[in-house]
Amino acid sequence: QVQLVESGGGLVQVGGSLRLSCAASGSIFRIYNMAWFRQAPGKERELVASITSGDRRNYADSVKGRFAISIDNAKSTLYLQMNNLKPEDTAVYYCNAPNGLYGWGQGTQVTVSS
Repeated sequence: QVQLVESGGGLVQVGGSLRLSCAASGSIFRIYNMAWFRQAPGKERELVASITSGDRRNYADSVKGRFAISIDNAKSTLYLQMNNLKPEDTAVYYCNAPNGLYGWGQGTQVTVSS
């Protein structure tokens, strides 16, 4: 069973940066597509960024030009570099396959203060 553990969140001021990490229990990234999601209080979980096994990357319009998704297959780790953060980026961030194939982890809280 694949386990995903997110980390790297925190409190940051507007315009700041954070890098999130998602460690997988197995070398799944070589085969499967992966994605970052986020869920803000009172809102539905939304897909923020995705990456395919062929290294094709897609982003939600709200984060284009500010966020970058990447994978280190040697470390079985997925990353999300977040720059120029805005208050509306405040949410719990999760990693998973784009179709939510794996169980959801506890996520990592990102809070952007104005």
